[in-house]
Amino acid sequence: MASLAFSHLTAAYPEAQKPVLRDVSFSLETGEFAVLCGATGCGKTTLLCFAKRELTPRCTHSGTVSFCGKPVESLDARTAASQIGFVMQHPEQQIVTDRVWHELAFGLENLGTEQAVIRRRIAEIASYFGMEDWLTKDPSALSGGQKQILNLASVMIMQPALLLLDEPTAQLDPLAAAEFLTTLQRLNRDFSVTILLAEHRLGAVIPMADRLLIMDDGALSADGTPREVLRKLPEHAPVMAGMPAPVRLFRAVGGTGECPLSVSDARRTLLPQFSDRVRELPEPAPRPETAPALEYAGVYFRYARRGSDVLSDLTFSVQTGELYCLIGGNGAGKSTALALAAGVLRAYAGKIRVFGKKIEDYKHRTLHQECVTLLPQDVQTVFLKNTVAEELSELDRDYAQTLRDFPFDLTPLLPMHPYDLSGGQQQIAALAKVMLTKPRLLLLDEPTKGLDANSRQMLADVLHGLTAQGVTLLVVTHDIEFAAEHADRCGFLSQGALISSDTPRRFFSENVFYTTAVSRMTRGKYDGAVTVADAAALMQQNGREERLT
Repeated sequence: MASLAFSHLTAAYPEAQKPVLRDVSFSLETGEFAVLCGATGCGKTTLLCFAKRELTPRCTHSGTVSFCGKPVESLDARTAASQIGFVMQHPEQQIVTDRVWHELAFGLENLGTEQAVIRRRIAEIASYFGMEDWLTKDPSALSGGQKQILNLASVMIMQPALLLLDEPTAQLDPLAAAEFLTTLQRLNRDFSVTILLAEHRLGAVIPMADRLLIMDDGALSADGTPREVLRKLPEHAPVMAGMPAPVRLFRAVGGTGECPLSVSDARRTLLPQFSDRVRELPEPAPRPETAPALEYAGVYFRYARRGSDVLSDLTFSVQTGELYCLIGGNGAGKSTALALAAGVLRAYAGKIRVFGKKIEDYKHRTLHQECVTLLPQDVQTVFLKNTVAEELSELDRDYAQTLRDFPFDLTPLLPMHPYDLSGGQQQIAALAKVMLTKPRLLLLDEPTKGLDANSRQMLADVLHGLTAQGVTLLVVTHDIEFAAEHADRCGFLSQGALISSDTPRRFFSENVFYTTAVSRMTRGKYDGAVTVADAAALMQQNGREERLT
């Protein structure tokens, strides 16, 4: 019997121009690990919510969703709550108590579980997830990765048979994301939990998946094992741009044999097809130096008088017209650094200068008058109106003309409430809003989260267009590939201090863990290859040399 089954599910939100889901049918057997992917706004989150009765969207719909042979809406409250687990994209939205052990106990207490059983379950789950040292902590003190592990543990403590996850790694740094996904794989293997995971970051999840489901404009366009789907997927398919780097590299160089899904697959089967006579690409011409737009000099900051420093002697600068990407682990101080530059927070020591002027010398909100704009990580905080159109017209009545070169189609979003948009659509709407402030220095905190690969490329086009106009960009991101492909410089922040900074090619070539899949894949054979384009250029050069000999 199928653990989860969708049968001809069609759904449409009120006043929407078209259905969000169109005749979706598929089923998952017990113990399957399925990955659901597709363009931003294609209906992934809505699909997942239909499988969790408490989250079923308020919209017109037809078709059925069944759990273990029973319609989801007919399940008793206990089964619906405990047997179908759901982990959201934003960790903070799922945490409801003030202590980690309270969070673990919360679901069981609501099910009326005996206290002795609750204590035993907490001890077991804390040991399994390595959480013993966190149990008495306030969840707000945890890192982003720890919060998401806590959410997963809080669901798994109720021993669900089906686990639904909506982009759970979107706000995690690469190492925390890898740890989270490894934990998922272990749960699937150890307990035969059926998993349906919606995700844009496909590099790590596709190699561990049994099934790959691709959605396109509300319909299911592909369903099968990852190798079956990728074998049939056209080169021009929009979702191809988001496939793991080994897959894209295999297609780019015309590799032979079976398509590799992981770094180890590519090192074993793809790289040996090419020689290494040419080991390195020419170093690109350096970017012309310009005056500093943003300078941190010995900056210290802490949130509580007796707390630890979040930023410690932070010193670096961003040049005018530069796209600077700041990376680092959850809790390293990246978002705090942006908040200080935006004047939201104030350092207790050190100096911050914006276009050569001390930040405290900007009076009467002049810092934010066509000067500095911050797009925060939680983009919902920038929305104040009932529709996207109202959000934009509040800043510029002629927003359509001002945003005429904006590559994202805002038309279907304009009549919608911002909170009704998908995570990626909210990101796009918020970006459009901050663009209307006409900043000279734009601070972006995780701007690619929730975006599919094509939307990330369109975002990159927007950012490059801004830098061409002299706008300076400081981007905090966990998206290593985005930084490698589009940044002028990258910096690594750890424990509140800048540890290293360089051009993407040198930066990621020297990193071991915070680096791209291509760098890990080609290391030892080629030098300085950090993007698919880098590796493809080297392999094609070597391929041509082999044919000439």
